[in-house]
Amino acid sequence: MAGTDREKPMLAEGPAIILVEPQLGENIGMVARAMANFGLADLRLVNPRDGWPNEKARAVASRADHVIDAVTVFATLEEAMADLHHVYATTARPRDMIKEVIGPEEAAGRLRLHHDAGAQAGILFGRERWGLENHEIALCDSVVTFPVNPAFASLNIAQATLLMAWEWMKSGKMEAFGFQDMEIRPATRHQINTFLAHLEKSLDDAGYFFPEIKREKMQLTIRNIFSHAGLSGQEVRTLHGVVAALERRWIKNREGDGEAEDEAS
Repeated sequence: MAGTDREKPMLAEGPAIILVEPQLGENIGMVARAMANFGLADLRLVNPRDGWPNEKARAVASRADHVIDAVTVFATLEEAMADLHHVYATTARPRDMIKEVIGPEEAAGRLRLHHDAGAQAGILFGRERWGLENHEIALCDSVVTFPVNPAFASLNIAQATLLMAWEWMKSGKMEAFGFQDMEIRPATRHQINTFLAHLEKSLDDAGYFFPEIKREKMQLTIRNIFSHAGLSGQEVRTLHGVVAALERRWIKNREGDGEAEDEAS
């Protein structure tokens, strides 16, 4: 896919990503890249096996240098999460403890609420080979688990980070994706009523309201359809155009029929 667009603002907010005793620098680099893809920038390492800094991590981070350069290293998990108000632990294995288990979408929604309230939060990922220890999970608010194939449930830390980072981005507003909806102005009641008057006159001319005894009920049905349709001003103008085009066609056909009658006589 296309590379980084340096002309657009760099998103760098949201929960911290905490890796407990990561082993390979390449995995750390791929985590940094996944974070950068989805607007995360706070990467924390707890006792990385090969130390830090690690050039292998930077090499595979694919220009996520702002994440790599800001990495903080801690000796213990307690230190890494000391300033956080909420922490969620990711795991694919059942645990013998009473701990709330939620999915990634719900976790991201909660993380977004924490963020919007000004609270600091983090997501905890375990070691490549065996994940998190129970005493580490016990330090967290809830467990996040992914809906994966139970016969092949293992995710590497970059994959798991990517899933959580995607859910985090998805929980935000569309502006976070680099796109914005066009401004849509709802139609005023005056615009709706003017269109309805136009439509009803056109239908009346075409003989739609028949028999006369049903006119009022038919008008009410039509008005109700367009009154609660949530139309924008542009959509109402388009509908005016549609009705006008049908009117012109009907008039042209009627005039053509009149000419044919004159020729016959």
